[in-house]
Amino acid sequence: MSNVMANGMQIEYEVRGEGEPLLLVMGLAGQLIDWPDEFVDLFIDRGFKVITFDNRDIGLSTQTEWTPPSRRRSIAATAMRRKLKNVGYTLEDMAADAAGLLEALSIDSAHIVGISMGGMIAQEMAIGFPSRVRSVCSIMSNTGDRKHGLIAPRLIAKAGKMKPPTPETAVDDSVEVFRLISGPHFDEIRMREMAEAAFKRNFMPMGVARQTAAIGGSRDRTELLGSVTAPTLVVHGLIDPLVLPSGGVATAKAIPGSRLLAFADMAHDLPRARWSEIADAITANCQRVPAVEALRIELSGGIEVR
Repeated sequence: MSNVMANGMQIEYEVRGEGEPLLLVMGLAGQLIDWPDEFVDLFIDRGFKVITFDNRDIGLSTQTEWTPPSRRRSIAATAMRRKLKNVGYTLEDMAADAAGLLEALSIDSAHIVGISMGGMIAQEMAIGFPSRVRSVCSIMSNTGDRKHGLIAPRLIAKAGKMKPPTPETAVDDSVEVFRLISGPHFDEIRMREMAEAAFKRNFMPMGVARQTAAIGGSRDRTELLGSVTAPTLVVHGLIDPLVLPSGGVATAKAIPGSRLLAFADMAHDLPRARWSEIADAITANCQRVPAVEALRIELSGGIEVR
C-alpha cells in the first residue's frame, strides 16, 4: 500500500494486477481492505489493473476536523427526507478526491465501480469528471433524490436506538449492523474477521459520522445523470433494506442507455454466490466502451453529441 496527495487529501491506496485500470470505490465506513481479496482477484484474472483506496475520513487517508451533525439530527433528516445543511464536504468533494487519485497515479481514465456511498461517488465522477471515466458501475446506491432508495423504516427505528460504538463494542456493533442489512448469504464468521481487521487498522467513528453527513448534505443527481454518456451498469439487491431497490431503478432510469442487474437473494451486501455474475456483468459493461466511442466519432461530424 502507498499514499499520495490528491485534491488536498492524503489518500491511501493499493494497486494490483495489470491491464485496463478499474477503480473500486468503497461505501460508508468501508476501508480499502473491505474489498475481499477473492473478489478483487476476479477482476485481475479478467485483465484489469485494480485500484482500491480509503476515502477521506476512513482508514489511513486524511482525517478531517470539522464537527458533523449529531446522530439524532442525521437520522431525523433521513427520516424526513431533508437535506443536511452546513456540512464540511459533500460527495462532489469525495469524487474530486477519487479523480485526483487517478491523476496522481498518471491514469488518464478508468472504469469506476462504486458500492453504496461509493456508487454515489462514482455517479458524481461521471458527472463532474467525464474524461476520467471510461465506464460506471453503481452498486446498491441511489441518485440522492430523497424519493427512491430510502432506508427501510424498521432500520431507521433501530438506528435511532443504537449507541455510538466504542473500542470495546466496535467489532460486535459492526457485525450486528451487517446482520441487519445483509441477505440470506450472511456469513457471521467472515464478517467478524473483516470487522476485526478494520478495527485494528483504524477506528474513527467521527470519520464515519462525517461521511454520513456528506451523503445527507449532497445534491440530487437525477437531472445531471441524464448527461452521462459512459456505459453504465446498475446492480441492486431486491431485498436491500438500507437502500431500497427503487434506488437502483431510479439510477438506471436517470442514466441513458444504462443496464440494471438485480438479484433476488441480495440485500445491502455482496454475496459470494453472486461474485462471478457481478464480475462478468461489470466486465461486459467495460467492454461496451469501444462501441460507444465509435458511435460518438460517427455522430460528431457537425452534430452535438450529448
